[in-house]
Amino acid sequence: MPSFSSYDGTELTYRVLGSGPALVCVPGGPGRAGAYLEDLGGLSAYRTLIVLDNRGTGGSAVPDDPATYRCDRIVDDVEALRVHLGLDRMELLGHSAGGNVAELYAARFPERLAKLVLVTPGLRSVGVDAVGFLEAANARSGEWWFEAASTAFNDWRNAAARGAGAEEIAPLRAATAPFSYGRWDERARTHSENEPSQRSDAAADGFYADFEPDVAAVRAGLAKLDAPVLIVAGELDTSPTPAAAQLLADLFPAAEVTVLPGGGHFPWLDDPAAFTHAVHGFLA
Repeated sequence: MPSFSSYDGTELTYRVLGSGPALVCVPGGPGRAGAYLEDLGGLSAYRTLIVLDNRGTGGSAVPDDPATYRCDRIVDDVEALRVHLGLDRMELLGHSAGGNVAELYAARFPERLAKLVLVTPGLRSVGVDAVGFLEAANARSGEWWFEAASTAFNDWRNAAARGAGAEEIAPLRAATAPFSYGRWDERARTHSENEPSQRSDAAADGFYADFEPDVAAVRAGLAKLDAPVLIVAGELDTSPTPAAAQLLADLFPAAEVTVLPGGGHFPWLDDPAAFTHAVHGFLA
């Protein structure tokens, strides 16, 4: 895979998929290698996807300073990638926790964005509450997997509260996976089962470590963004719910929300055609 040296000398890798104008993609997880984004439901037919492996994940090197795993520091990796690619202004996509990075990037470097796509993005950077989480989860009570996944979620929350280690929490996290997908089918199970091999515990633990965003400053930066913004929400996603996605959109001067029917947290898997149509239509 191609690589570049970031601001602190850490060597980072990225995948290049497809053809057409470049779309820089920041994965989430947090701490998950960019491979889980695959080709974003076929979006690579219209865009050259530049999929970053965040430091310590995939082919990217482990940094000397673990503090640089933090999401606001990863913003500098995204800027270093832009410079490496020779892009004056870029189209940027962030998914899930990578949406937090993209939001922070937009606040710091608004002049470097041509368009911004936030796919089921994290909200911590902008101080938006995860409204409707329980309602969205309970709306799936008719699913055959609901009882077991709900029990696992409660056990996970209790284990985390008492400081349980990754060995105990990992199987509980895995058992809640059905909530993240619009359809808990073989495709979704395979995608979920790949997660442990794509995840770096150190990168995941460091992503939000001691992260205390200056929400007012971030929001002020986003208010100056003149680039168009698309926020893609899944109808069935618990975080962000479509309502939370709209609260995020309200922070930008020019943002639109597309809610994909039947979509979860990985909407390009639930309905690739609808996802590609929405994102390509916006970028085009």
